[in-house]
Amino acid sequence: MVTKISEIEQKCVDKGMRMTGQRRVVARVLSGAEDHPDVEEIYRRAEKRDPNISIATVYRTLRLFEAANVIDRLEFGDGKSRYEVSSEEDSHYHLIDVKTGKVIEFEDEEVSRRLQEIAQKLGYKLIGDRLDLYGTVSDTGGNQNS
Repeated sequence: MVTKISEIEQKCVDKGMRMTGQRRVVARVLSGAEDHPDVEEIYRRAEKRDPNISIATVYRTLRLFEAANVIDRLEFGDGKSRYEVSSEEDSHYHLIDVKTGKVIEFEDEEVSRRLQEIAQKLGYKLIGDRLDLYGTVSDTGGNQNS
């Protein structure tokens, strides 16, 4: 059985990085994540795939991937570093529910356009952006028609 190479594995290979078995496990865990896991959660998921992996290996691997710009480390104000696959192509943003810690990813062309305009107005060419919004569910539960 041939296992499909994950997005992070491919990025690492493209950068000439040596991919050990345990690095592949961490890469697959992160590539398959639909959330923004912290180190402990990545370790729990990796340990299910490889019971011999240590949390120290997970930490080292994440630092290596981050230094290679393969993943992004995110800080949402809860004292935990969270991780996601790095992407140069899309601009996406995060809305963090400060009560539950839930992180919602969203894209907004108008926000992206406006950020470009602001940078240009200040004499800069925008090469990247990051926008994190913090809030709580409104009384209307997000329903704008109420």
